[in-house]
Amino acid sequence: MYAPKSIYTRIALETLLAYLKGGDTDELYVENVPDELFEIRRGCFVSLHLTSGELRGCIGTIEPVEENLYKEIVRNAVSSASRDSRFSPVTLDEMDGIEISVDVLSEAETVFSPEELDPAKYGLIISDGNYRRGILLPGLEGVDTVEQQISIVKRKAGLEKYDDGALKYYRFTSKRYY
Repeated sequence: MYAPKSIYTRIALETLLAYLKGGDTDELYVENVPDELFEIRRGCFVSLHLTSGELRGCIGTIEPVEENLYKEIVRNAVSSASRDSRFSPVTLDEMDGIEISVDVLSEAETVFSPEELDPAKYGLIISDGNYRRGILLPGLEGVDTVEQQISIVKRKAGLEKYDDGALKYYRFTSKRYY
C-alpha cells in the first residue's frame, strides 16, 4: 500500500480508507496534524494515480470552500475517488495500486499576456467571466509549452471557440506533496 511522505497525503489516504470502508469522514481523526492546517484556508487538488502513473481521479477546489485546509483535503480526497466523471468510483480493493498527491494552491492572479505564463511553474485558469472555467495544475508531464497549456484549459472549459480577448486568464502556483 502507498506510504504517504507528507501530512497532506496521509490525511488524504486515511480519508479514502475511512470512506471506502463505509466510515464517516466527518468523524475522522488523523493524528499529529499541525495546527496550521486547521487555521489556513487554501484551494487544493487531490490526485490519484495508479502505480503505473496513469491518472485514476483528480478533483479539487480553486478557492477554498471549507473552513480550513484539513477539511479541504478531506473533501477533495473523497471527491477524487468518487466524483471524477472520467472514471468509475475507486474501490477499496484498488487502494493497493493507488498513489496520492495533494496540490495546495496559491491565490490566483490575473494574467495580461501569455509571456507571463510558464506551464512548469504556473497553473492556469481560463474563464469566460460567467459560468465556464477550466484549470490545469502546473508541472504536469507532457505539458511543455504555454500554447499546449492554453489549449488544454480552453478544451476542458468548453471555450475553444471563444476569442482570446473575451476570456480572462489567471495563473497560480502550487506546492505538490506526495
